[in-house]
Amino acid sequence: MDKRASLTLFEEHFSNLEDPRDTRGLLHDLYDILVVAVLAIICGADEFTEIEEFGKEKESFLRTILKLRNGIPSHDTFGRVFRVLPPEEFRKCFINWVKSLCDLSGDIVNIDGKALRRSFDTEDEKSMIYMVSAWANKNDLVLGQIKVSEKSNEITAIPKLLDLLDLSGCIITIDAMGTQKEIAAKIINKQADYLLALKGNQSNLHEEVIEAFEKFDADKKAEINETLQVGHGRIEQRICSVVPAKDYLSPDELSKWQNLETIVKIQAYVTYKNGKKQGEQDYQCRFYITSLPQDAKLINKAVQTHWGIETKLHWVLDVAFREDDSRVRKGHADENFAIARHIALNKLKSEKSCKRGIKAKRKKAGWNDKYLLKVLAS
Repeated sequence: MDKRASLTLFEEHFSNLEDPRDTRGLLHDLYDILVVAVLAIICGADEFTEIEEFGKEKESFLRTILKLRNGIPSHDTFGRVFRVLPPEEFRKCFINWVKSLCDLSGDIVNIDGKALRRSFDTEDEKSMIYMVSAWANKNDLVLGQIKVSEKSNEITAIPKLLDLLDLSGCIITIDAMGTQKEIAAKIINKQADYLLALKGNQSNLHEEVIEAFEKFDADKKAEINETLQVGHGRIEQRICSVVPAKDYLSPDELSKWQNLETIVKIQAYVTYKNGKKQGEQDYQCRFYITSLPQDAKLINKAVQTHWGIETKLHWVLDVAFREDDSRVRKGHADENFAIARHIALNKLKSEKSCKRGIKAKRKKAGWNDKYLLKVLAS
């Protein structure tokens, strides 16, 4: 395998990133710093001192794919670069790189936020940061991310993230926080469909949807899809009921939501097979609005798929990358390091020859240069 060729696509999208540092006396190229950092994170590094150690141990290997005209940068250099690098420019490179990797047509894209729990800095009076990310289930990739502004919330961040992404032909799922008229309209304008969870933050709409199923017996006229899943010590039966929105919602409420087609009721019965809850059954009932037609099978799948962002992204970042333990926090370093983790995760997800989890893949990449090249080429 041509080692340099394995980075061709990455170089195409990241090598032109503008260097924010003073050009006088620069010892290390920005591109080299970013590549070493990403490779180190792929191989298990979770902080700047570990990135430096990785570079020193792998210097002979790294010289086959990078210039490294003044050797391996120090951990202070990595830290300074990540602190001053404009995250919006780094993010733009990331999104364009991911766009070149996948076809999103027909994919179900989940959008949700996650706190970086140890990113606060009491000394600098810096609050913990939140990142809102988009996860493509069919492609198994992070599409993009954006930091939630201080003194704000996900409602303001989600439209900004949507603006950055090309989502034509996708189904976008968002939890109740993002069930906002402006967000629904923006998704439609991006030529995508929305599936939005309903809770008390949209009280009138929520009440009308509940009444449709509980007072006006919408279940009797609904298209229904049932699924049964067995695993992880439990049996889950899910019943998805879908009816046309125009048949049950008031004209006033219906007019507020662009392209609103159907309303949805999801009933979930979970029976536990073992453990303390063996034989017990939990019941949940949830409601949704969507621009999708009356297709209960598709909608049931899309609702279930929303958990992909929790299990395939957020959980993996916490368990395999120890994101919640990270003390990277100065300047823009926390946001940029989060983007670098997403690059590493996408690379590891794209490599299919190793049938292990992400944590095991990180170790294997650190132990085996040939496997690391496979990850780079994926």
